[in-house]
Amino acid sequence: MLQNNPLLAQLKQQLRESLPVKEGVVRATAKNFGFLEVSDKESHFISPPLMKKLLHGDRITAVVRETDDKTQAEPEALLESGLSHFVGRVKRFKNRLQVLPDLPLFKDALKAKAVNGVEDKALSEGDWVKASLVQHALKDEQFLVEVTELIAKADDANAPWLVVLARHNLPKAAPELSAELTQLELERADLSATPFFTIDSSSTQDMDDAIAISETAEGWLLQVAVADPDAYIHAGSALDSIAAERLFTTYLPGRNVPMLPRQLADELCSLHPGQLRPALVLRLQILKDGSIGSAPEFQLATICSQARFDYQLVSDYLSGTGDWQPDSEVMASQLHSLCAMAKARQHWRKTHAIVFQDKPDYRFALNEQGQVIAIHAEHRRIANVMVEEAMIAANQACGRYLAEQLGFGVFNSHSGFESSKLNPLNELLASFAAPVQGEALTQLSGFCQLRRWLDQLPTPYLDNRIRRYQAYAGVSITPAPHFGLGAEHYATWTSPIRKYSDLVNQRLLKAILLQRPAEAPSEELAKRLAEQRKIQRRAERDIADWLYCQFLSSAIDSGQTFTGEIQDINRAGIRLRLLENGAQGFIALTSINDEQNPLTANWEEGRCYQGDTVRFELGQQVQVKISDINQETQSISLALVQATVETTTSAD
Repeated sequence: MLQNNPLLAQLKQQLRESLPVKEGVVRATAKNFGFLEVSDKESHFISPPLMKKLLHGDRITAVVRETDDKTQAEPEALLESGLSHFVGRVKRFKNRLQVLPDLPLFKDALKAKAVNGVEDKALSEGDWVKASLVQHALKDEQFLVEVTELIAKADDANAPWLVVLARHNLPKAAPELSAELTQLELERADLSATPFFTIDSSSTQDMDDAIAISETAEGWLLQVAVADPDAYIHAGSALDSIAAERLFTTYLPGRNVPMLPRQLADELCSLHPGQLRPALVLRLQILKDGSIGSAPEFQLATICSQARFDYQLVSDYLSGTGDWQPDSEVMASQLHSLCAMAKARQHWRKTHAIVFQDKPDYRFALNEQGQVIAIHAEHRRIANVMVEEAMIAANQACGRYLAEQLGFGVFNSHSGFESSKLNPLNELLASFAAPVQGEALTQLSGFCQLRRWLDQLPTPYLDNRIRRYQAYAGVSITPAPHFGLGAEHYATWTSPIRKYSDLVNQRLLKAILLQRPAEAPSEELAKRLAEQRKIQRRAERDIADWLYCQFLSSAIDSGQTFTGEIQDINRAGIRLRLLENGAQGFIALTSINDEQNPLTANWEEGRCYQGDTVRFELGQQVQVKISDINQETQSISLALVQATVETTTSAD
């Protein structure tokens, strides 16, 4: 009787209308309840029954009710769904189609229907699909998604790559060449007799830079020849539009998806030995002390690479190991000269700028079925350093040239530290008596000095900690410094087959040489380049996580131990990178806690304490083994074996 009392219903409505209404974002948890996050400092509990009509990430309005000093949010209206287009896996409930989103904190499959020519009956449990949310339970009483595309069958060996590409909206195949290409006729210098050579991995086909070097009285004359795809791909053409949309070649373990058609990337433009190729060539003086000499000189040319070398073989040769030798005295002299120049450049940059820390790259060895059979840690050897130093010098020269000649281009930029974080950073550095503080941190010279000091410290703790204060690298269309490289200007142009930004910079260089009008790149392009670069890195990380979980599953039963370097510490536990293979894993604090003497994690300090003693800290190495692998989330759980490095960092 009371349930149907209109007076009572009216009273309830009036009471509800008197309660505050908040707008915020729904954050789901693994325990079925959730929270409405209104701000960083305000959140309200959402009960499990109410969460059944909500999705993680939804932006909603909700009435907030307070009971016993606790607040609870009651959803009212959907402002924006946290789910729109997504990748998921097919589930069958009583043979009815459902899709489980492949996203964190999504545990329940959603009712689905197949559209766009996808057949319901062709979809099996575990298949990977693209789907779109078309009904939301808060607005439409129930959730409904439409399956728009089958990505891969559950048992497809290519599923990891296809799913990751689909997840990040990256193309899964090379663009097609729809018409025969002709080279644009331009006056070019004939440098076909210059002994250019390439150094690449044995599997590389898209070779876009070659080097020639000779000794001079002052040091070395370095020549860098870069493939000229603009000779075939004219600005505004259909192929140019495809490249401008893709922006990068996508490199994933075991395969790549090129920015340009393979006929161009791997054949017509690639600097294969013995083949005449249109190129843009830089002549650069490198002095004996490793500094860059006179102004750079660019020219259009036709070149013919005379040798193709392999990183490992060249490194073995220069270190006096192995049987391999270059085919001629000319090439042997070239390799020794480039080695000497690279060492001089390294010494100069260590003294005046910044040199990369020597961290390995990790290469997955795959069989024909796409299964990982080994993971190789490849350290930077002398041949890698030789090419790296030549390309850094060439890109610095391009940045300087564009800045002076045009005042615009596509510049890789990095501003050092976030301006909003300078005060706490200064407090941290003062506690360690750092030689650089205050205003100097905002200057390129000060940033470089600090980086060099950090490299001299006995442990990497402080280096790891201050990385949280650093700004992200970006892209600028006006000249800007790159603090992370220690460069006043840095504009890449040496990979135009693989990066659209490099193709744009090449066109600007050619405009200067040909005395043609040059149009500044747009801010929109700079923004897209920066964002797409992040997407490429996330895709590479995602496929690596997938393959790591596949490969390391056997280590659970074997009890194999690994050396893990601590990357992050938070209240939930410790995140580490395994140095043997590059995989990332997590140690839950609950798994190593001692009830008699509990551990306390301090994220801000990057340390884990046991009482007043530092037990773990950023950069520390510990011995671990794999305790569990979750194939669904591609995550690795680790168990601590023992600490291998004592913490010797000075107290703050």
